[in-house]
Amino acid sequence: MATDDLCYLTANEAIERFRAKTLSPVELMSAVIARSEAVNPKVNAYTYTFYERALEQAQAAEQAYASGAETRPLEGVPVVIKDFHALEGEITTFGSRIFADHVPEFSAPTVERLLDAGAIMHARTTTPEMAHAPHTHSELWGITRNPWNLEFAPGGSSGGAGAAIATGMTTLADGTDGGGSIRIPAGACGIFGFKPPFGRNPTDRDHPRESLLHYGPLTRSVADGALMQNVTAGPHPDDICSLRPKLEIPETLEPIKGWKIAYSMDLGFIEVDEEVQKNTRDALQTFRDLGCTVEEVDVGWNLSTLDAWTVIWEGLFWATVEPDFPRWKYEVESFVRDILERGSRHSLAHFYRTNKVRGDMYRSLAAIFETHDILVCPTNAIPALRADQDLSDTSLRINGKPVTTSNHPGDLYVQWQLNYPFNLMSECPVASVPSGFASNGVPTGIQLVGRTYDDVSVFRAAADYERARPWAQHRPSL
Repeated sequence: MATDDLCYLTANEAIERFRAKTLSPVELMSAVIARSEAVNPKVNAYTYTFYERALEQAQAAEQAYASGAETRPLEGVPVVIKDFHALEGEITTFGSRIFADHVPEFSAPTVERLLDAGAIMHARTTTPEMAHAPHTHSELWGITRNPWNLEFAPGGSSGGAGAAIATGMTTLADGTDGGGSIRIPAGACGIFGFKPPFGRNPTDRDHPRESLLHYGPLTRSVADGALMQNVTAGPHPDDICSLRPKLEIPETLEPIKGWKIAYSMDLGFIEVDEEVQKNTRDALQTFRDLGCTVEEVDVGWNLSTLDAWTVIWEGLFWATVEPDFPRWKYEVESFVRDILERGSRHSLAHFYRTNKVRGDMYRSLAAIFETHDILVCPTNAIPALRADQDLSDTSLRINGKPVTTSNHPGDLYVQWQLNYPFNLMSECPVASVPSGFASNGVPTGIQLVGRTYDDVSVFRAAADYERARPWAQHRPSL
């Protein structure tokens, strides 16, 4: 098998070949490293690399398979870990010069579980400063580019992860999602991304009880996303909100013939690019072809959704760093400083009233789920931002209409995508799957939104859609 073909194996395919002894973990890791060395200079998806150590660990995995002993669920599979996720003993920069030499004393539970399951980390992936942007560039690590068109961004904040998966530089990648940071890159890079419902995967010690933030997988296949979820999910002593019992996504995901699919093109208030709309309609036709009934619905949301998300996101960010802000103020990038300064102005009363907005949003959504199995909407309202997009620029337009308004001048970082409302509906599982390509060559995606804690239905819908419209054969030419 050609080296590039090895790099595009799914984790499930690689594990099957490891067990059959027709492929060794060393061969796969060597191919992935060679691919990374060739491609990463073009996309800039990595911060730190660990190639020599990864090859040593791959040799140990090879011996484990050769011995016939029982192997771990991800034994020998290459994985990249976002440079926002704490990893004990390893520099974790959060994409910020402030943390350029920061070494955590603990690991994020999901990271720990992936590595304990035998996955081998060969690199850390780029993120914008403190994971607070929908593209991926920072003064510390530079600009990360979309492999389908280098003039555009791979999304953020898990942009390095999305670019690495799309280019075959890794088999698996992890991400976090507080306003779309898994799904934005999944949509822009033409891959699968999953935001688990709140509590399904444990969060880290730095974000206790934070319902907006979700750790989850970015993969090339739905089955690989399920494989990662079955490793990372479950109760953990670091997170009182982590759910028990642990949910296992079944290996066999049944077809969805007969389902009722609801769709909204704009969630009631977000302008969506015409090419994205066309690809969404094509994807909806696929569900009809699968034997589903597809109906347009009025979600009934409005700009109060944007207000609620920004109050929580910016307010929590401010609360987290407020003691250090006087000495950090001029060390962080201006975009991050603006978010923090807005966060400092949100009142506790305003913060608490967001619960009312979330309650109103859910009543509207729950009514839809009374008569429909899932909700479909676009992932991003445009295929992608430009790689060097200035997020203080208020000139971006969609279909000739401005993205920002005088009431929301700083919201370019969310108002060109349709992901963040479902961080407010945090108990709903949401996947992003590819829907096609735009004329600029950048992929587009759709979101599959499930009822609260109904992860399996989301995976069933994604798997049946993938069988009908496989995307693994599409590879960026770099």
